[in-house]
Amino acid sequence: MKLLSTIAIVMVATLLLAVIPTEGEAEIYEDTLRLHILAASDSEEDQRIKLEIRDRVLSKYSEELSHYGSINEAEGAITALLPGIEEDVDVWLSELGCDDECEVTLGCEWYDTREYGDFSLPRGYYTSLRILIGGGGGRNWWCVMFPPMCLDIATEDAPADDGAIGYTDEEVKLISSRGYSIKFKLLELVSDAVSKLSKRG
Repeated sequence: MKLLSTIAIVMVATLLLAVIPTEGEAEIYEDTLRLHILAASDSEEDQRIKLEIRDRVLSKYSEELSHYGSINEAEGAITALLPGIEEDVDVWLSELGCDDECEVTLGCEWYDTREYGDFSLPRGYYTSLRILIGGGGGRNWWCVMFPPMCLDIATEDAPADDGAIGYTDEEVKLISSRGYSIKFKLLELVSDAVSKLSKRG
């Protein structure tokens, strides 16, 4: 009887070790730079402008970021480019006949679980390039700026296969698995706990 109990404990422990996220998988939050565009309103025109701005930002900047091999390099480049991105967006808004101004910032934002084509990302806090158009009262648009996985999404195609070049093998397996793996859900539970603690603080 004791032998069976011991075997059962070993089996349970082995299963838990197999599903608990490794440090490499948990770093998915640190290795991802999200793109968040907030439309001025939900009007058809403002939503159209939001998507046009999305396409222009991705077209100009995603390919440039693909030349960087790490999230630190990408964040450094985006930080330096912030004034230029804001200037570009204001010019594009004017070209589109929009009187709204934009505000472009790089910071930390909470994201819900999102699916993008063949991959998904767990909810939690991510570094985010945030483009606010006007009052930002309309439906938003989210994706991944680095690794550059959104360039094809802007044209309604599937993400490029080489978009995961900035992720480790563990991270790629985590976000590209069909459905939500147990590790995926465990990461979300940890993120939820961190979020609650941060709000209390």
